[in-house]
Amino acid sequence: MTERDKRLFIKTYGCQMNVYDSQRMADALAPLGYRETEAPDDADLVILNTCHIREKAAEKVYSEIGRLRQLKAERADAGDMVIAVAGCVAQAEGEEIVRRAPAVDLVFGPQSYHRLPRLLARVSAGERGVVETEFPAEDKFAVLDHLNRRPGDAERETAAHHGPRMVTAFVTVQEGCDKFCTFCVVPYTRGAEFSRPVARIAGEVERLVASGVREVTLLGQNVNAYHGEGPDGTAWSLGRLITHLAGIEGLARLRYTTSHPLDMDDDLIAAHRDIGELMPFLHLPVQSGSDRILAAMNRRHSAADYLRVVERVRRARPDIALSSDFIVGFPGETDADFAATMGLVREVGFAQAFSFKYSARPGTPASEMDSQVPEPVKAERLAELQALLGSQARAFNDRCVGRTMPVLLEKPGRQSGQLTGRSPYLQPVYVTAAADRIGDLVEVTIDAAGPNSLGGKIVSNDAHRSYHDPVTQSEGIAL
Repeated sequence: MTERDKRLFIKTYGCQMNVYDSQRMADALAPLGYRETEAPDDADLVILNTCHIREKAAEKVYSEIGRLRQLKAERADAGDMVIAVAGCVAQAEGEEIVRRAPAVDLVFGPQSYHRLPRLLARVSAGERGVVETEFPAEDKFAVLDHLNRRPGDAERETAAHHGPRMVTAFVTVQEGCDKFCTFCVVPYTRGAEFSRPVARIAGEVERLVASGVREVTLLGQNVNAYHGEGPDGTAWSLGRLITHLAGIEGLARLRYTTSHPLDMDDDLIAAHRDIGELMPFLHLPVQSGSDRILAAMNRRHSAADYLRVVERVRRARPDIALSSDFIVGFPGETDADFAATMGLVREVGFAQAFSFKYSARPGTPASEMDSQVPEPVKAERLAELQALLGSQARAFNDRCVGRTMPVLLEKPGRQSGQLTGRSPYLQPVYVTAAADRIGDLVEVTIDAAGPNSLGGKIVSNDAHRSYHDPVTQSEGIAL
């Protein structure tokens, strides 16, 4: 096999930042001749890019390694398969992965993937069980930007890695977290907060837009804590960064996730008011409606603080839709605490939300707290909360029927002759249209609503970038 036809398979778990990281890993390996394949069966290198947020995350990874170990043994005569574990489970487990799963050749954390070519060279030289989970001093994004992205490469790289029409893209602008919520492993797996310089972010977005991307989502574990160096040498806020990026010709839409209520500053709220390219959808995790539980979580805000932030954002952008995260069954949560969460949900009204039972993460303060809530109680509370959140999401979708809104067409739908895109509020929208319309921003009149998606008809081929729903503005959006 020549160096120019190595095959790479990356399985990505978890968050959108992991999706971005996987793409950058592929970028880093492209100069070594690696090309992505759709399945691990014929791959020379398999990377499991892991997430530590969900319950039993590590066990799921070990289960996948078991399947790959068998595949590796079957392929021994046809050429060696290198198995690598990356991401947050790799950072948390480190040497334990190699001890439990000797078939794994390489383990590296999310701060080390820019070193992947050098780490693979060690494996190729015969070293097995290579572990790299230190937090390196160099800026991994700067290293990757230097290794990749020669002028004119954007179109070729996009076609090679993502197909000919990549319409939306993620760009990491901030990484790590200094909040230390007691249930969360992110400060331990991703490290302290770090913000990329504005110029590098803008350069990456410009390259993506040149390759056909029309919508960019800015990513960070605590994205609205962004404080990257601006062209003037001062620290820029996320709101100022968004304002700058909105001026890039050809970029139709901007989004960002995930936010912390304490970091919704005046600049960012003003951006929601003033920047038409910034979509009217905000994911703002609250986790609980009980002040006692919020204090135990070390969230550093009260329920009233959260409601004040929501009020300020809605005053600036009356048609904004809100999403959030909730944890039920946190240690010590009583019926009264849970009732406070339900009350907050009813008061705010969410268009979307993510809700989970609390599950202990080894090494976090919450895992050692007394008064762990029994599993049956967690399950009952989660079902009750999800029923309320589901009814709010359905009601929000139903309220969209009859309205006309801009939809960015992204990919083929489930049926022949159908495309799917996203509304300003991130809802999937299905329309009848030819495949050559992918990438178009069109006006769609919504005529059907399901629990998780909308259907509609294209009424205009050209849509304005900004969208303000006059009905929502006059009625308010709380459900």
